[in-house]
Amino acid sequence: MKFEQLDRRMRVYETAHDHCVLPHVHMVARIDGRSFSHLTRVAQAFEVPYDVRFRDHMVATLQHLMGCGFSVVYGYTQSDEMSLLLRRDESLFGRKLRKLLSVLAGEASGAFSVRLGAPAAFDCRISQLPTADDVVDYFRWRYEDAHRNALNGHCYWLLRGQGLDEKSATQRLQGVSVADRNELLFRHGINFNDVPAWQKRGIGTLWEEVTYPTVDARSGAAGTSVRRRVVVRDDLPMKEAYDAFVRGLVEAQ
Repeated sequence: MKFEQLDRRMRVYETAHDHCVLPHVHMVARIDGRSFSHLTRVAQAFEVPYDVRFRDHMVATLQHLMGCGFSVVYGYTQSDEMSLLLRRDESLFGRKLRKLLSVLAGEASGAFSVRLGAPAAFDCRISQLPTADDVVDYFRWRYEDAHRNALNGHCYWLLRGQGLDEKSATQRLQGVSVADRNELLFRHGINFNDVPAWQKRGIGTLWEEVTYPTVDARSGAAGTSVRRRVVVRDDLPMKEAYDAFVRGLVEAQ
């Protein structure tokens, strides 16, 4: 069999189940760390419940994803996950899901591993969202998850620090209300309101246009140049203000 014939026959097995995201549908990619509980607690022994080194690795990876060829409008990270809002008209790879998923997971894994100095892997899934309201709800969902994770994490590791093992600390918090968890922390000198905003709300990245002064090499005339750069927001707005912030980014496309 000639190569051309073999190539056509075998490619059918690769592409027969290709799925593409429909035009005009918003795409949000969520990229999650694989086995990161073991990586952070055992292999790397990061501080608990939060470690600024791990935070910085995640932010640097998110910045890499903002500029590695995809049309990213907004990036968001909390815990061991990152979310990317792609432009609504993103056409890279013909909007094929298998390509988007594999390349985003690969880029994240490579960038994070280089920062960490050890192997690390991410997986990826894509939410296909019909409306701007759905996009706002998606990012509010992850934002609320960050708040829940922060409260749970501080309570859990407080109990672990008091000598409870993993199972006992988990059971101790089952069914405990948000108010009682806050009270638990307060009794031991932790006011949850004073916990850094990036732990409770996550961190966002977005593009900003910056004007730079220039000088013409031939004439010496002064001028200006506009360039884009990624801005990191570790002080994201709260609640409804965050919804409005995300909606503004979606509608500005």
